[in-house]
Amino acid sequence: MRRISIFGATGSIGQNTIDLIARDFAAYQVVALTGGRNVAQLAEDARQLRAEIAVTADEALLPDLRERLSGTGIEAAAGAEALVEAARRPADWVMSAIVGAAGLPPGLAALETGATLALANKESMVCAGPLVMGTAKAHGGAVLPVDSEHSAVFQALIGEDLAAVERVIITASGGAFRDWPLEKLAEATPEQAATHPNWDMGQRITIDSASMFNKALEVIETKEFFGIDPELIEVVVHPESMIHALVGFRDGALMAHVGPPDMRHAIGFALHHPQRQELPVERLDLVKLGQFTFRAACETRWPALRLAREVMRTGGLSGAVFNAAKERALDAFIEKRIGFTRMAAVVEETLNRVSGEGSLIHAGITLDNVREADHFARVTADEIMKQQ
Repeated sequence: MRRISIFGATGSIGQNTIDLIARDFAAYQVVALTGGRNVAQLAEDARQLRAEIAVTADEALLPDLRERLSGTGIEAAAGAEALVEAARRPADWVMSAIVGAAGLPPGLAALETGATLALANKESMVCAGPLVMGTAKAHGGAVLPVDSEHSAVFQALIGEDLAAVERVIITASGGAFRDWPLEKLAEATPEQAATHPNWDMGQRITIDSASMFNKALEVIETKEFFGIDPELIEVVVHPESMIHALVGFRDGALMAHVGPPDMRHAIGFALHHPQRQELPVERLDLVKLGQFTFRAACETRWPALRLAREVMRTGGLSGAVFNAAKERALDAFIEKRIGFTRMAAVVEETLNRVSGEGSLIHAGITLDNVREADHFARVTADEIMKQQ
């Protein structure tokens, strides 16, 4: 029986993970489930899976969680420290699906136990990729990608020599505004940005798809996870969202990972790795699909992609600054304090203000330094938005 924990259990990745676990419940012992404000879902899942502990990130919701778990014998806890403590509980496999930089500390704590970390929290690699991979190596743990793009690259590289890789192509749906005239983007509303043309996701991730900040994070994650030269990483818009990534080799061959836009594939691959198990996902009918189309990922339309390349060139803690500024700009857009196109401008100005010789951005990548850079970037981004 494998011991597993799911961090971010109430989000879409967490719920898809639970769907797979519940189909073969006898094979797993659930240690910890964590969530945000949806304590009703968290408690229901903890009861269903007979978890040892359930943790909400919001300390104010602890009484509610305790009441919902009353009489079950399941522990209830709340807050950032409780998340880390839960991650330190011995588990064989840990899903890291907390959104944002908040997912880094529990992910590191899980790796310190020697667990396999199934990483859906791309911000961990963007903010502290060398720290994540170094922690896994030092403690005998492992990191498996769960983002569909990185899972696709990972699978395409199985049995291959990384030195033979000539290019890595990450695909993007293009989000809500892929067909909008450029001059209209400044008028886009949060409601419009949160409507995805292909699938239903949470508000923040869907807006990040429209702005391509999500893809920008994934480009940085590709560099950090696989050690790929940034110049070899490409982004193309693929509206059908069936090809998740392609790896090109020096003999001219392209290996493509093709599958339905169902996160249970990437989750299931990480859950069962190194074996492949049957998964409840759609089998594609290529004749019915008819064709795949591709477009250039224009950096004028999506400046986040250009900023990602600047972050990779700068290195250090620039990824932590980039992510934190993006999160604050996204908050402001959702609250209608800034326009859609202002988000990238805020992130760029934040990066400019904290860069330079001797700046925090060039400090060593430790958890404390990541936290300091994250805080400083958030404060700086807020100041920029107040001034303009």
